[in-house]
Amino acid sequence: MRELGRVIAQIPARAGSKRVRAKNLRLLDGRPLLAYAIECARDSGVFDEVFVNSDSPQMLELGRSMGVSAYERPAELASDTATGDEFTIDFIRAMRPDTLAMISPVCPLVTASDVSGALDAFRESDCDTLITCERTQMQTFCEGLPVNIELDGQLAPTQQNPPVEILNWAVTVWDAAAFERHFEETGSAYIGRRRLLQPIDPLHGLKISQEADFRMAELLLHSLRSNAQNADPVYWSGEAT
Repeated sequence: MRELGRVIAQIPARAGSKRVRAKNLRLLDGRPLLAYAIECARDSGVFDEVFVNSDSPQMLELGRSMGVSAYERPAELASDTATGDEFTIDFIRAMRPDTLAMISPVCPLVTASDVSGALDAFRESDCDTLITCERTQMQTFCEGLPVNIELDGQLAPTQQNPPVEILNWAVTVWDAAAFERHFEETGSAYIGRRRLLQPIDPLHGLKISQEADFRMAELLLHSLRSNAQNADPVYWSGEAT
């Protein structure tokens, strides 16, 4: 089991967004979308420090108001063309963590348990990068070609298909020194070299990318509150209704 050293979290949230205007400050169930990631990272209790990494004064102030730190991203790293590699290496070089975690601001249903579980899995592995994912055995194609099924013969039951991992990036963990080394060698390190793909509840990985996703997340938040009050499943009794 490795020592994680100084463990820092960044929540990257730039001001610009194309598909949904100012989505990180858009209210979701009465709270800014960004607030969910801040609360999740803060309440996980596994970080030495949590930063909102943004070019937006409003987002940085929201972070401060919720008890976390602010890292003002250079303007050139807040453009549409700036990459995850670029803003992450900038943050690593400025803050010098041993272990860096990233909590996605657009996955409002990710939980503190998902975060602490990811750190535990990273600690117990020899990976340099952990990325949360959704695992599915549904029949999958990519550009018309089968990924996890054979097209000859009868279709196998879904549960017999090899699982496919779909990255949701709700939580990502890096060995910061390995990230910097790989970036200096090749100019890229975001997806890592020795990867551990960590499945989480698919609901927790729901990503807000467009308007319909906000509506879906709102409904799920309401449903989760309702189910918390009535956790036992209910079944049809066979009687007419």
